[in-house]
Amino acid sequence: MHLDTVKQRSSEVEHMSVSEINSLIATDTQAVDKHIRTRLQSDVALVNQLGHYIISSGGKRLRPKLLLLSARAFGYQGSHHTLLAAVVEFIHTATLLHDDVVDESDMRRGNETANALFGNAASVLVGDFLYSRAFQMMVEANSMRIMAVLSDATNVIAEGEVMQLMNCNEPDTTEERYLEVIRYKTAKLFEAASQLGAILAQRSEREIRAMASYGMHLGTAFQLIDDALDYTSSSEEMGKNVGDDLAEGKPTLPLIYAMRVGNEQQRTLIRNAIEQGGRDHIDAVIQAIHDTKAIDYTIKAAQQEALLATSQLDLIPPSPYKTALISLAEFAVNRNH
Repeated sequence: MHLDTVKQRSSEVEHMSVSEINSLIATDTQAVDKHIRTRLQSDVALVNQLGHYIISSGGKRLRPKLLLLSARAFGYQGSHHTLLAAVVEFIHTATLLHDDVVDESDMRRGNETANALFGNAASVLVGDFLYSRAFQMMVEANSMRIMAVLSDATNVIAEGEVMQLMNCNEPDTTEERYLEVIRYKTAKLFEAASQLGAILAQRSEREIRAMASYGMHLGTAFQLIDDALDYTSSSEEMGKNVGDDLAEGKPTLPLIYAMRVGNEQQRTLIRNAIEQGGRDHIDAVIQAIHDTKAIDYTIKAAQQEALLATSQLDLIPPSPYKTALISLAEFAVNRNH
């Protein structure tokens, strides 16, 4: 479908606020929370302490919401969707614990990271506990198809982490390579969560593929906005330090684009900043990003991904759940944190 047609049809759709979406799936969300609290329990005190710290420290719970809404949009009436939504949240939380160790982060969601409080070793090991607990739980759905989707997603996410590590301090990273990392590292779990609802509802392969594509495009849009916010938002709004990506030497799209269209001085500045990492030249880099309109370019790319995501929902019959899925794509690109 042509992008202009997608834009026109998207503007004609009724939208929901985040609070309205939360109200729509409130009962399911309570069941997910109960699964999370129950399955976090361990005989090892540190697992309980650190696990509850990271789970209760906030977050949008966007991936579990995608699974719940997808299942309900396809008319699913069982109970496995809430169990699997908790599985998705455990997998996501495990990646955050490992991410913060790799990135040496000390702030997330406005709080100290788990590794800053409990140490790197504890964070890595509790991340491993959450991964293994997630696999214990997904077995209960008694579906090899579901096991395949979630195990494949977990493996691809790990590959994405390694790919990102290889790109760190590499100023010659291309936009294509950057997008590949996003689709592995971030979008893959969105993709898995979105299609699991259709799988649970025993929908057609065409519908399952459409939901997988919806999740992939939505996850890509979400990460593109995250990367733009790293240079436009405040620490208070984001819940993490401004310029973290640059400090870690990550060549995200705003930097890649600014180097591509900037003048020689701007290219040299950004290249050196990526190679060296740190925040020594953060103000000059941010100025170069704004002067080259790299944020506008990144936001436009995210908007296009969000529109492609919503175009995949044509196969779903009209319902509040479908409206919510469309609205989440809008939220992904219009947020400030």
